[in-house]
Amino acid sequence: MSGTPSPRPGTRRIWSSALGLVAAAVLAVGVNMLVDRLAPRARMDLTEQRLYTLSEGTRSVLQNLQDPVTLRLFYSRRLGAAVPAYGAYAERVRAMLEEYVAVSGGKVRLEVFDPEPFSETEDRALAFGLQGVPVDQSGEQIYFGLAGVNLLDDERTIPFFQPERERFLEFDLTRLVYELSNPRRPVVGVMSTLPVNGDPRMMMMMRGSPMAQPYAVMQTLRQFFTVQDVALDAQRIGDDVQVLLVVHPQDLPDATLYAIDQFVMRGGKLIVFVDPHSEGQASRPGPGGQPTRQTASNLDRLLNAWGVEVPENGVVLDLRGAWRVRANPTDRVQAVDYVAWFNLQGDSISQTEVATAQLNQVTVASAGWVRPRDGATIEFVPLLRSSERSMTASVEHVRDNPNPARILAEFRPDNLRRTIAARVRGELASAFPDGPPPPPEGAERPADFPPHRARSEGPANFVVVADADILEDRYWVRVQDFFGQQVMTPVSDNGALVANLVDTFSGGDALISLRSRGESLRPFTVVEDIRRDADARFRQTERDLQATLEQTERRLRELRQGQGGERGQGSAVITPEQRAEIDAARAQILQTRQQLRAVQLELRRDIEGLETWLRVINIAAVPLLLTVFALGLGIARARRRAAARA
Repeated sequence: MSGTPSPRPGTRRIWSSALGLVAAAVLAVGVNMLVDRLAPRARMDLTEQRLYTLSEGTRSVLQNLQDPVTLRLFYSRRLGAAVPAYGAYAERVRAMLEEYVAVSGGKVRLEVFDPEPFSETEDRALAFGLQGVPVDQSGEQIYFGLAGVNLLDDERTIPFFQPERERFLEFDLTRLVYELSNPRRPVVGVMSTLPVNGDPRMMMMMRGSPMAQPYAVMQTLRQFFTVQDVALDAQRIGDDVQVLLVVHPQDLPDATLYAIDQFVMRGGKLIVFVDPHSEGQASRPGPGGQPTRQTASNLDRLLNAWGVEVPENGVVLDLRGAWRVRANPTDRVQAVDYVAWFNLQGDSISQTEVATAQLNQVTVASAGWVRPRDGATIEFVPLLRSSERSMTASVEHVRDNPNPARILAEFRPDNLRRTIAARVRGELASAFPDGPPPPPEGAERPADFPPHRARSEGPANFVVVADADILEDRYWVRVQDFFGQQVMTPVSDNGALVANLVDTFSGGDALISLRSRGESLRPFTVVEDIRRDADARFRQTERDLQATLEQTERRLRELRQGQGGERGQGSAVITPEQRAEIDAARAQILQTRQQLRAVQLELRRDIEGLETWLRVINIAAVPLLLTVFALGLGIARARRRAAARA
């Protein structure tokens, strides 16, 4: 009986496998579509530093948005193709912005544009003020910036995303959204004897000098707050001022001290920066053209009455984190640890306070220390502390022509930690128990002069920082020219510390945790360790070579002068023994140089060998694992079939 032949078993297996693959593909696509529709906000951040996990401060800002905010990301794909590092950074920026959209519940809208040369999109980017940068010799501009607008057409922009500021990406993005959604800002008063808002005299004397410009920390504060100057002879602090910064107070009149006292008594928040020696003031010319010798400041009358004291005649020295500076030109040592200038890191920065928990590094210079007075009933919380490898010294060591090498040679740590900045809370008594002092001679009291308060209205809050140089630009920012624009890149979190403190005291805790995050471009620590080890060996060999060269040159000078040899008439005669000594020294120099080249070659070999292994692992590891998995699966299936036949 004839009929259609039945498919062979091998053909059936092939068709079954093909249908299985198709079904698996359909299932994968269907699951992805289902998850995308039902759980669009489901995300998992597997990065070590939680780079894509938004902080509570950012979530608070996004979830409390009242009106929509539109963010327009302008990114030229040509930039990523030309410079892969920018392409990786652009992916992180876009992923972060998408997270903002998800958390905001639709209040943040994201639009992404690729501005082609001479297109309408490029015109829009230029209209927003974004910065175009040439990527090749053709002169065409590429863009990588962000523009945000609200319903009132207020605009905020990030002209160009700098990879150097990646640690501050969340801060920059949230700041932009925050400014668009909060038109009214807290008022911060600033009373300072330092030119924190720029020095007009320096502007006239040296136009364009960094000393004539406002401090970078003031620019940071103005991004979030309304900043008002408060006169050094003010008799009253305005009711609209929520936070008062008193910077390096020197010889303030009693009327002004009383104004600060009553500001705190009525619930105002105070941040004081005092200093046993202001490096900033010592480096600036005074009214007579020369730097002033009076570089110390204090607020003792108020602080002592409130249970706090700052010793005025001493500075803290700390070996951990000390800056490497140039020693005296006459010294053979070119760089030395200057223990009066140091970075505070790790456990030197409080991790329990919201204003400091996210900080990585704070730099201080010739700082003093803060401590509670005996019998004080205040809450004293250290924010910044020195390490155990610290000591105190007289301020004279750093005031007049300090010698870093000598200070380091005399350094003897005492295993005690000093508090450099502290938050203080408690019910306080006025430093003027008998009421207000008389007004300055020739002045009258303001018409709205408030009644005297003998005690604070509830617990008072203030911060004391025993270093005014923490505000100086040179200790925490680097200014670079980027295609004609000045770009400030923080190298320490000094500005973030001040902004965090003001944020906390003004009642806006939302931005506290946004100051510093990790970086997606992680350093290759293994290669760096190899490089450092090899560099250490190289430097040691280099020092030995230099010593040998100096010794040989000194011996040659002796021979030229006739020392150690026979003297002729007006000239020195080199003996065969001396010639042999010179030849031996030259041979030793040649051998040492060969060793030096061998160390350098070994350094390259170590790194190149490691890179080769990494390439092999990255390229072959996944296919190899899949192959092993497939072989294991095939062997298991074969064994099951054999067992079934048996």
